[in-house]
Amino acid sequence: MMHPASEIKLGPITLASGVERRHAWSFLVAAFLTIGMMTFVTIGQTYVLNEHLGVPESEQGAISGDLVFWTEIVTLLFFLPAGVLIDRISRRSIYAVGFLFLALTYVLYPLAETVDALYYYRILYGLGVVAVAGALSTVLVDYPAEQSRGKLVAMIGVLSGLGIVFTNQGFGALPEQLVAAGFDGESAGRITHFAVAGVCVLAAVVVQFGLKGGVPVAREQRPSVRQLFVSGFSEARNPRVALAYSAAFIARGDQSVNATFLILWGTLAGKAAGMSSAEAVMNGTLIFVIAQISALLWAPILGPILDRLDRATGLAICMVLAAIGNLSLLLLDDPLANDGIIFFILLGIGQISVFLAGQSLIGQEAPVTKRGSVLGAFNISGAFGILLITLAGGRLFDAVDPRAPFVVVGAINILLFLASLAVRLHKPRPPVAKHAAAEARSGR
Repeated sequence: MMHPASEIKLGPITLASGVERRHAWSFLVAAFLTIGMMTFVTIGQTYVLNEHLGVPESEQGAISGDLVFWTEIVTLLFFLPAGVLIDRISRRSIYAVGFLFLALTYVLYPLAETVDALYYYRILYGLGVVAVAGALSTVLVDYPAEQSRGKLVAMIGVLSGLGIVFTNQGFGALPEQLVAAGFDGESAGRITHFAVAGVCVLAAVVVQFGLKGGVPVAREQRPSVRQLFVSGFSEARNPRVALAYSAAFIARGDQSVNATFLILWGTLAGKAAGMSSAEAVMNGTLIFVIAQISALLWAPILGPILDRLDRATGLAICMVLAAIGNLSLLLLDDPLANDGIIFFILLGIGQISVFLAGQSLIGQEAPVTKRGSVLGAFNISGAFGILLITLAGGRLFDAVDPRAPFVVVGAINILLFLASLAVRLHKPRPPVAKHAAAEARSGR
């Protein structure tokens, strides 16, 4: 006998009304691939700068920061229009198109003959990020019942971490393996990038044919395009939505700092120790992977805890964890030292904690008819975080110390811990279970 859609479960997770198991399974596959496909650009870029273009090491921090900066300009311009399209057309179609943009980026990147060409290719990458990140965030809000929101967010966090490990460790090590097999450095880089592009195409097929079609509300209930454009920012009048936007700012900034400067720090340390470009990139990637493994092991522990706490209280706790992870790097001089592993574990735990708590909070607060637009504004806030933190971080990395970008993130974590406490005291929410019951009664 068929169960009502609202009672359909995927393991411990209760799915929202209308969401079937096949939709949820397809989303899990997409989530596994999404963040990994997005973050590979950092490894590929580091390899291209060193092996293909021969950029001096003293300039790589600033160039890496600038490339991220211009990417975020694109995302700032297009996150909100993408959110409107997600609300008006379809989650899955925008998701699939985003993966195709990422595939095109990875085809073109190893063909660049100048650094300037990378800036143009980053525009395509930015459009891909807008589409896949916006769709991922929106579907993550759509698919769970409220009482299972933290659990699904944690599961997606685990899968994203596994995807990052799979992509960065597997494809990150591929150039060295190809060189050992007899390929020259540039050919190894091209083959690796083309393989990643193929995975992006496969992901586009999965989301297009596996996710639930359309949008969650009937046509007559949909807000106008104008309402959708302004709703993302007007919803910030709710202090808890504003806090979630602030969490996105630092969560995305933290992720970008880790992906950009942790790999670069490890790579440059490896080259200083006499390693080849391929070997140094592999070692730089390894310390990033350690952080991601610790994050994915921590996520299933944190998710159920967040479902038992007020979302703002959970965010305050997670900000403390992130501050500890980032500021602890002040005690680490050599990223390749044997005792560095504990610092990268703390870093990974802090990073995933803020991501999970922020996503849980916005998932609770985003109105069902405007989710794509609200998540668009949420992602715009994240783009601002990446833009400002990596732009400053790239210059601090080169001019002051490789640890400087992490110190900046840690200081902001402390400020947002205080903001979380203020919001919690200003506007408490009912316990999650009661909130879910109220939603069920209202038909939300």
